[in-house]
Amino acid sequence: MYKKILVILLIIFSQLGFSQSTPAFNTEEISVNSLISGTLFQPEKITKRANLVILIAGSGPTDRNGNQKGMTNNSLKFLAEELSKTGTSVFSFDKRIIMQIKNGTVDESKLSFDDMVADAVAVVDYFSKSKNYKNVVIAGHSEGSLIGMLAATNNVQGFISIAGSGRPINEILEEQILKQLPNVKDELHQKLELLKEGKIFDPKSMNAFIAPLFRDSVQPYMISWIKYNPQIEIQKLNIPVLIVNGDKDLQISVFEAELLKKARPSAKLNIILNMNHIFKVISGDTSENMASYNIGTIPIAADLVVKINAFINELR
Repeated sequence: MYKKILVILLIIFSQLGFSQSTPAFNTEEISVNSLISGTLFQPEKITKRANLVILIAGSGPTDRNGNQKGMTNNSLKFLAEELSKTGTSVFSFDKRIIMQIKNGTVDESKLSFDDMVADAVAVVDYFSKSKNYKNVVIAGHSEGSLIGMLAATNNVQGFISIAGSGRPINEILEEQILKQLPNVKDELHQKLELLKEGKIFDPKSMNAFIAPLFRDSVQPYMISWIKYNPQIEIQKLNIPVLIVNGDKDLQISVFEAELLKKARPSAKLNIILNMNHIFKVISGDTSENMASYNIGTIPIAADLVVKINAFINELR
């Protein structure tokens, strides 16, 4: 039971084909600062200033390619490649925790959601100052959707939410945990309310199955995250917005996308048939869906690239 919940939380805090022939794009390694580096994908032939999409990965130690240790699917890598093949430049970067893991300097108690927003803003500023791009667009995946909303208030001409939640993380956590452990409802709600108020608590007093999920060192991060409501944040943007979700997404349902659309009626909403959380086309059952998370050769849904390009091409 605990393992099932841990997998759900890892995913929450962490998600027809293309030709895999010779790439029609170039790549360049770019360091934005001492903590943030990534890969710039550039179309092979650029006749004018291209548009730039900045990809923001989902939760947990997810790298620029959309992968975590023991879970390789190359979702963000394939998305960046396919967009660049069609004439759009893409920058996909490692979050600071990736560098910290490499350097052995991770301190879980000092991780902050606001730091990730600041890092995304730093990436935007880096490319905006270059004056090399017609439009800068943020595309945030999963948790990266909320990070992107908060970072897209300046120097950004468009925002794309891909499999982004429409509710605050406390509501998502409560729903996911109670699916496995309905008997902890009152206790769980009480603890999440404390975090929402910015208060920490002793996890040893909690049900033994969920106490490790609320360990002392992770509570500060949860407090920094729980204060944001995506439905409120998306209303603050004064730029075009695209909301994308797959109807085979096991983590973020279409309902979440519809909540964002309701909060921002002017946004474009695209529900992609048979696409799961990591952009793969799923024709079978849940086992096929879950298996795709650790198969690094499955191409992404072609319609995702089509919808993103259509949105970008409509920007001025």
